[in-house]
Amino acid sequence: MFKKNVGGIDRVLRIVVGLALLAGFFLNADGAYRWAYLIGIVPLATGLISSCPLYSILGLSTCPMKKA
Repeated sequence: MFKKNVGGIDRVLRIVVGLALLAGFFLNADGAYRWAYLIGIVPLATGLISSCPLYSILGLSTCPMKKA
């Protein structure tokens, strides 16, 4: 469905950052801008599916090259 363009370290960092932001959403229950933590859904989703739409648009990839 999606072309994989997110490599190992990039993928792990996206998942960790996404989970940290979502944890902030739940831990900061009375914050004025609590909703801003929901941006963590984006890096979490792109890390889990190993595909980043922005990377596709820019022609980038952090996946290791396949040897022929």
